[in-house]
Amino acid sequence: MRIGLIGTGNVATILGRKITAAGHEVVQVYGRSAIHAQQLAAELQAAYTTDMDHLDPHADLYIIAVADAAIASVAASLPLQDKLVVHTAGSVSKEVLKVASTRYGIFYPLQSLRKEMEQLPDIPLLIDANTPDDLALLRDLALSLSTQVGVASDEQRLKLHVAAVMVSNFTNHLYTLAERYCQAEGADFSLLHPLIVQVAERLQYMSPQDAQTGPAIRYDTPTIEKHMALLEQHGEMKELYAWFTKSIQKQAASGEL
Repeated sequence: MRIGLIGTGNVATILGRKITAAGHEVVQVYGRSAIHAQQLAAELQAAYTTDMDHLDPHADLYIIAVADAAIASVAASLPLQDKLVVHTAGSVSKEVLKVASTRYGIFYPLQSLRKEMEQLPDIPLLIDANTPDDLALLRDLALSLSTQVGVASDEQRLKLHVAAVMVSNFTNHLYTLAERYCQAEGADFSLLHPLIVQVAERLQYMSPQDAQTGPAIRYDTPTIEKHMALLEQHGEMKELYAWFTKSIQKQAASGEL
């Protein structure tokens, strides 16, 4: 498949690499920055442009991989008419692409992507389209890139995006707070790395509620009180510790843990 890639950030870069690795062709990269567009295009052996009016008209598919807030304005400036165009956002409706083409859809990678990744991960891909034929086309492309492909409506995708923020962004913020706590208290945060990995890997074969451990689920009041005392000078962490403890115990009391 011949693909036009609109964007030069993390998602565009990783998808571009996955697409070329699967034997498809990125014919052109569009970016606002000539330097970034040229760099990604060179890596993908594609042409590049910084002018929407100079998009290659011969691609089979155009993938908009830009910030969520920019999708509508990018779509409004695309002269695609009857070409298939998709965006990669979890929280933006596919209908925003109506202004760009009569054929539109979704190609959403449910993964946190960074262009610095040395290895290409297996990325779950959620797809959608406004016609059955284009949905089939997107499914074929997705299956060439991923072992996990699903069809998701705007509402289903948005719900998964909420859950993704919880397990990725919010969890990473907790890692940040824990690292700062360790730095302040002279502890080695790197000693927690194996624990972080083990907890994540455990979820591949058991439910999070079955994997729950710790003083809260054990109702270990003496340990909880010691922890709270240690966090006296770390107000935000103390509040979070108390909230999570209460939440875990509430779920346990309801029989959901």
